[in-house]
Amino acid sequence: MTALSLYVHVPFCASRCGYCDFNTYTAKELGSGVDQENFHEFLIREIKNASEQLGNRPVDSVFIGGGTPTLIGASALNSVLESIGTSFNLESNIEITTEANPDSVDAQMLEQLHAGGFTRISLGMQSAASNVLKVLQRTHTPGASVNAAKLARAAGFDHVNLDLIYGTPGESDQDVRDSVSAVIDAGVDHVSAYSLIVEQGTPLARQVARGEIPAPDDDVCADRYEIIDTMLGAAGFDWYEVSNWARPGGECTHNQAYWLNSDWWGIGPGAHSHVGGTRWWNHKHPSTYAAALESGSSLRAGEETLTPEQEHTEMIMLGLRTRAGLTADCLTDSESERVSGLIGRGILDSAAWGAGVVRVTPQGRLLADLAVRELLG
Repeated sequence: MTALSLYVHVPFCASRCGYCDFNTYTAKELGSGVDQENFHEFLIREIKNASEQLGNRPVDSVFIGGGTPTLIGASALNSVLESIGTSFNLESNIEITTEANPDSVDAQMLEQLHAGGFTRISLGMQSAASNVLKVLQRTHTPGASVNAAKLARAAGFDHVNLDLIYGTPGESDQDVRDSVSAVIDAGVDHVSAYSLIVEQGTPLARQVARGEIPAPDDDVCADRYEIIDTMLGAAGFDWYEVSNWARPGGECTHNQAYWLNSDWWGIGPGAHSHVGGTRWWNHKHPSTYAAALESGSSLRAGEETLTPEQEHTEMIMLGLRTRAGLTADCLTDSESERVSGLIGRGILDSAAWGAGVVRVTPQGRLLADLAVRELLG
């Protein structure tokens, strides 16, 4: 039986970052019926419901994300993990991740989380430059992320990730170099780096619209990506997805399930699931989600069954973002005919194509979305 991945969404944040459009809520935004103290009880209830539907299907990764999951405390997170362990058939080498902000954990909490079964932690660093953190409206100090990563290592976590964001207005090339140097010095085995995107409806988007700060520049972001890739490569990290680098053995099992379009089940408000070609998502607001659990009504706010054409498109879109790429037999005849043009422009790798694999070049990583559009025609 094919293994399943579980995602658990904890939608709380101490404050809202200006660039973020995730399904997150501060304490004042929650409304009635749910709070941080009792929220894990709703998650445990849904976990038990999900296990009844899934039966004894094995689980090979658990990822608790948000938001800032650690705001509900180590005891609550460990209770959620314990419920997963009693409700599902966990594989012996399972990867169990929680996200955290650097200022939401300390040595004691990290030790408690590791003792509870967590094997991996992903910390939101974003930058080591105070001016960049200010624009992003992050609350932690520049050195807090490195300190938290070192504490996680000392607590026994097998894998530690730091997230970076590049392309923030006011950021310099040196800010990026300093951030990457700090990541490397922190001793982590995984790095995620994302170009800043101005999402509609966010405070950042309103600042850009008012002309208070400039929009991120695509050419500048491309240069910053190359700086990050070069520095991480020299430090022993290999890219395995366009925005992700790892030391050998540090790749994130859970995220690979998404990129391979495998099956995953989402727990929590707004969480998405994908099983057997059907995708669905839970009610988004925590109060609506909690009320549905209390009444025993469906948690699903919507669902869709993917057509073969949609599944093919997603396979191309996700596969081209990975170092593994796609096997040539995944392409239709017309798509195969378009490969040579993309090779000629330096976007797809000629040697890989000769070996029966469709893979982007280093330049092609910066143009992965374009490669997908042109390949699909």
